[in-house]
Amino acid sequence: MDFPLRPGALTDRRGLFRQGLGRWIEGLVERTEERVVTRRYLRPPGALPEIEFLAACTRCGICADVCPPKAIITVRSDGGLAAGTPYLDVAVQPCTVCPEMPCAAACPTDALIVPEDRWAGYRLGVLALEPERCITFHGTACGVCAGVCPVGPAALTIDEGGHPVIRQENCVGCGLCVRACVTMPSSLQLTLAEA
Repeated sequence: MDFPLRPGALTDRRGLFRQGLGRWIEGLVERTEERVVTRRYLRPPGALPEIEFLAACTRCGICADVCPPKAIITVRSDGGLAAGTPYLDVAVQPCTVCPEMPCAAACPTDALIVPEDRWAGYRLGVLALEPERCITFHGTACGVCAGVCPVGPAALTIDEGGHPVIRQENCVGCGLCVRACVTMPSSLQLTLAEA
């Protein structure tokens, strides 16, 4: 027995199918990325999203060669698909926020691209303060973190009580303060910025 289709039913079914297929593809991409990218790295300024970055980067090392503080190092050979790609380890040498971003400007493949507004609004990582570790919350004056911040008080300052205050809207997440912190482990933690 044939049931007549109401007007628009075919369109609704197509829409439902497209929506379901779209969700399935998004899930597939997410699961594939989880398998391909087994570890996340803090990439140099201007890096594409991770999967695109891994595909575009030729592992030439030019970005590391032109980095003034030599902050860019490469993933070891046992790093899977990321082997040979550049990254930053703020515990070794943080990014110093070069105004011209020579690392990104030197990239021949556009795996690193100088953002249109350079550092304005750009984030390498997200900074967080762990007050229980910070000596200023235990009665000792400090301020080392704010003193090394290349952005200055617009990103990291000391309040009236002598405690560090992070202004996320201006912090580029370079990691200089993390490395300079006098506590072990650092009272400041840097996590990857969301792509």
